[in-house]
Amino acid sequence: MYKFITLVFISVLMSTTIQAQTKQQHHRQLRHVVLFSFKPGSSAADIKKVEDAFRALPSKIPQIKGFEWGTNNSPEGLDQGFTHCFFLTFNSEKDREIYLPHPDHKAFGAVLKPHLEKVLVIDYWAEK
Repeated sequence: MYKFITLVFISVLMSTTIQAQTKQQHHRQLRHVVLFSFKPGSSAADIKKVEDAFRALPSKIPQIKGFEWGTNNSPEGLDQGFTHCFFLTFNSEKDREIYLPHPDHKAFGAVLKPHLEKVLVIDYWAEK
């Protein structure tokens, strides 16, 4: 009888642990942070074209689950010349794998490339 109760307890414990891990993985989101600095010769109109092209990606690539962007306004002076931040959310690494070589992402790169001075990309799993 003791073995049976132990087996039931272990089974329930494992099931609860698996459910908790699945729930945690479901709520985790993959963040893709992209920072740009632009070449000194790029005009405001050139930069606006880049902004518009990036902002259009969520409507073209369904794997993008969240999108925010903005320009630097930090008073700290630590931006190292980066002026633009684009913040994308994916549900999985597979979604990001679809996004990176996606033809619309590549087309955006063609708009960006003539004006790009530097880029910094950081991806991370968001934890709460």
